[in-house]
Formats: sequence, structure tokens, C-alpha cells
Amino acid sequence: MSQTTKRKHVVQEVLGEHMVPSDQQQIVRVLGTPGNNLHEVETAQGQRFLVSMPSKYRKNIWIKRGDFLIVDPIEEGEKVKAEISFVLCKDHVRSLQKEGLWPEAFSEVAEKQNSRSRPPQPELPGEAQSSEDDSSADDSDLFVNTNRVQYQESEEESEEEA
Repeated sequence: MSQTTKRKHVVQEVLGEHMVPSDQQQIVRVLGTPGNNLHEVETAQGQRFLVSMPSKYRKNIWIKRGDFLIVDPIEEGEKVKAEISFVLCKDHVRSLQKEGLWPEAFSEVAEKQNSRSRPPQPELPGEAQSSEDDSSADDSDLFVNTNRVQYQESEEESEEEA
């Protein structure tokens, strides 16, 4: 199987499946990545340990701080006590919360992440007109790409060209 085909199947598995943790598995939150395909995690009870990433996820799925995982315990490990079984995305977290399988200790963290990703509430039609005037006058809140050359064009130059 080529690397591209493998990546496609792994991504479809992570994004498409709905995973429910078994009795031995547990839901953990990623605290950091010390390297070498290891991730420091914290359980709902506050216990911290390292988990290893299986080879099928390496260079295919990226895990960052604050993500949630389902892990399988490893008996023989002293520092590395579990292996990643499944990476939970926002949709998986919401469905586990609806089913009542989500740990209470993580419910606050998950709500903060969901509220950050939600778009702002739509404004009333009367308010939308006044906000359009404000946004055209002040563009200071726009993202500026520092990797591109910034051309400063004044209004005087554009009037002379016309």
C-alpha cells in the first residue's frame, strides 16, 4: 500500500468512525509532546503519564496540546503507560457528551474549545449596516502576513493614476 493510500484510510478512520471507549480504555487530554512519538497526557482523575503513538498514526495524524485521545493501557511500561487507540475530534467529543460517556473533569475544557470554534452570533439587520461602516474605516484588526512585502498605497497616488 502506498503512503498516500495509507494516509487516506487512516484519516477516514479517524474522522469517520464513532468510537466508544471500552472498560479498559480511558479518555485523556494531551498536555504536551516531549518528542519521539510520545505524548504527555492527563486523565480525568489528574494522573499524568506518557503515551506512545502507534506507527499507523505517525506522519498521518497530528496531535497538539489540548486534544483528547482514547488510550489502551500497557502493563509493562514504567514511564509509557498507554498507547493511543483513537484521536477524538470535536464531533466525537460532542457525541460522547450527549451519550453521557464524557468525564466530568474534562467537560469544562471541551466547552471552552467548542465556544472558541463557534462563529459569532449573527447581528440584526439594523446593526449590520453600522458595523459595515466601522469595518471599512478601521482595518487594524485584519491579519497581516509578515512573509510578504507590504506595499503602502495612499489615496493621493491612486487619484493621480486615474
